[in-house]
Amino acid sequence: MNNQIAQLEQRGFLYALYSRLFMKEVDTDFLEMLEDKDIKEFFPNLDEWELYKKLPKEELIEAHLNVDFTDLSLINLIPYESFYVREDGMIESGGDNPIYQFYEEFNFVVEKDKARVVSPDHIGVELEFMYMLCDAEIKAINNDDFIAAKEFKDMQKSFLEKHILQWVPLYLINVKNEAQTPLYHDGAMTGLEFILSDYEYLNA
Repeated sequence: MNNQIAQLEQRGFLYALYSRLFMKEVDTDFLEMLEDKDIKEFFPNLDEWELYKKLPKEELIEAHLNVDFTDLSLINLIPYESFYVREDGMIESGGDNPIYQFYEEFNFVVEKDKARVVSPDHIGVELEFMYMLCDAEIKAINNDDFIAAKEFKDMQKSFLEKHILQWVPLYLINVKNEAQTPLYHDGAMTGLEFILSDYEYLNA
């Protein structure tokens, strides 16, 4: 049981980490968090980046990291599911977006203004939803509600299949290829590896 909880906590943490990375610009708190030895392994090239070692954090963020974020999420690439899966390439920001079916079942409310996204199918929101499902499974197990725990686990698998795996791998491959900084290159590379391995875990 303890191993199961620990694995769920690790999975939830990684979904939250990648959600934060792709949701909004970097700040000093986030950079400092990346210096934790347990997180560094997911950004293997960051420590060797000359600018990372040389520049003050504020300058690194303003002149390089947030420029890269803007290019990858606002200018050159589109981090929304509907852009990838709709034939017309439009972002579906209204109630017709099929992702609402999952969110409503879980009472997951997307505050688009607060999250600074135009649609609930943004990569950061979808990964945050996976974090919430992992957390809900943990709470169900702790309450000895194993029926609910299984439902939350089934929902994770279904959400990966019907949504995240339909487009996030392609987006992350594009991020890896387009990124100008090790932070986003590494994040895309290890994020993709994690999502694919997590799906294998859920199917095991």
